[in-house]
Amino acid sequence: MVKIVKKERLSEQVLRYRLDAPRIARKRKAGQFIIIRPTQDSERIPLTIAGANPDEGWIEIIFQVVGRTTFLLSALNEGSYVLDLAGPLGKPTHVEKFGKALCIGGGVGVAPLYPIICALKAAGNEVVSIIGARSKSLLILENEIKDQSDRIYTATDDGSYGHKGFVSDIFNSLNNANEIFDVAYVIGPVMMMKVVSSLTIAAGIKTFASLNPIMIDGTGMCGGCRVTVFNETKFACVDGPEFDAAGIDWKELMNRLNSYKLFESEARQKQHSCRLEGVDK
Repeated sequence: MVKIVKKERLSEQVLRYRLDAPRIARKRKAGQFIIIRPTQDSERIPLTIAGANPDEGWIEIIFQVVGRTTFLLSALNEGSYVLDLAGPLGKPTHVEKFGKALCIGGGVGVAPLYPIICALKAAGNEVVSIIGARSKSLLILENEIKDQSDRIYTATDDGSYGHKGFVSDIFNSLNNANEIFDVAYVIGPVMMMKVVSSLTIAAGIKTFASLNPIMIDGTGMCGGCRVTVFNETKFACVDGPEFDAAGIDWKELMNRLNSYKLFESEARQKQHSCRLEGVDK
């Protein structure tokens, strides 16, 4: 069991937990994740390690409440415990002094982008960050990312903050101004990553995307997180979660994710009914 030492709400449906996990805190690197099971009755879900302090022995996770397991996790209070935690898992982000790095995040994808930004900056890179969300109330970690970036741009779909539109619009503006980047990292909803990476790749930028397909065990045994990259089958849990965006079969990835939509919808409806009844089933 792992203690929740701090609980913070970043937006209506997004929370940040600080967990007492000294061994993971000592070993984790940017890009890695954990598998967490909040309670006996919940599923195992992957969450990126959004921050860590090896000296104090804690890690941070950021998640959006979208289904039953994340709802059960959100119901736990500061000082209580999550049942199971395994990590760090996945391959760390390859970080070196590239020169000028572009980091683009959308929605909750901003959370896993943050430790990558920190690692790139610590390696001596010039870091330009673009983050976006549907509205200002859903934009997260702006101040933290600003502190680690040489420049930061923001976008909201509804225009409530920053540029009205998409993160891809901001990249197009930078590209049209002939700004040159040596590497790009893109994390967010699948369609956003597909669109943005197509633009950065067309601009000649080596681009990496962090994928979050359905994942169960985190060790490559179940095969649920398989993706096709450069016509080869890969597993996001052990071969990723980051891959060269130029080789990702985006259509296959979206089809696989969409195949679970019905089950996810049914789980959300069941959880909503449980909330109305005042019980968790």
